[in-house]
Amino acid sequence: MEAAARKKTNAKPAKLGREVQARLGQQLRAMYDEVVGQGVPDRFNDLLNRLDGNGNKDRQ
Repeated sequence: MEAAARKKTNAKPAKLGREVQARLGQQLRAMYDEVVGQGVPDRFNDLLNRLDGNGNKDRQ
């Protein structure tokens, strides 16, 4: 097992090419934008308001 552990610590970090990085960034932005566009569900917002002690105050 010690040899396997040493092998992992001596490994060089993986590097991605610029094209791969750009494509990965585009895909992550697309997924993130979709999630942000969904908004916060009402029940989750209600829970947050109760936890903040706002009770039944208007939602923000």
